[in-house]
Amino acid sequence: MFSRIFGKPKEQTNALATLDKLNETLEMLEKKEKVLLKKAAAEVEKAKEFTRAKNKRAAIQCLKRKRLYEQQVEQLGNFQLRIHDQMIMLEGAKATTETVDALRTGAAAMKAMQKATNIDDVDKTMDEINEQTENMKQIQEALSTPIGAAADFDEDELEAELEELEGAELEEQLLQPATTTPAAPVHVPSHATATRPAPVKPNAEDDELAALQAEMAM
Repeated sequence: MFSRIFGKPKEQTNALATLDKLNETLEMLEKKEKVLLKKAAAEVEKAKEFTRAKNKRAAIQCLKRKRLYEQQVEQLGNFQLRIHDQMIMLEGAKATTETVDALRTGAAAMKAMQKATNIDDVDKTMDEINEQTENMKQIQEALSTPIGAAADFDEDELEAELEELEGAELEEQLLQPATTTPAAPVHVPSHATATRPAPVKPNAEDDELAALQAEMAM
């Protein structure tokens, strides 16, 4: 159906060749238009010269030729407009054809992917993933379950014991005496004279110790 509407690759090649031909024709018409415009301007200059020479008949002939050139220029302009219109239509048809080809290629690729991916396979894969996830949860729960002597501990009893410790700690803090403030330092006047300690009078034991040390030194 799309081939009948938008054509086949061979027709796309023909469209490109047609666009090239239209471009060449358009350039040729533009060149002719420039030549005719120059000829029309030249006839105007000739008419001015004949007017200055008082040759009215020749001046009128120049103006007639100028109008003929202008008519040809107008005709060439219409030809260029038609060519532009045809080129726009061909370029639009080419873009449409390329778009349809891209969509057709995408649809074929999607169809091939759908054939490669069966819905039953997808469901089976999801079931396997869910089963593996559930098994991993069970393994983690088994590893986190306490074993041996730790399994016999009662969590409620441990919580109660912890609360008792916290209460005893708080009570001990409340029963502690308040900290006494340090006594203010006593300032001694600078003019007060410090009392020198009285010399200690040596006794008999000190004399004997000194004599013994002297004998040992000899």
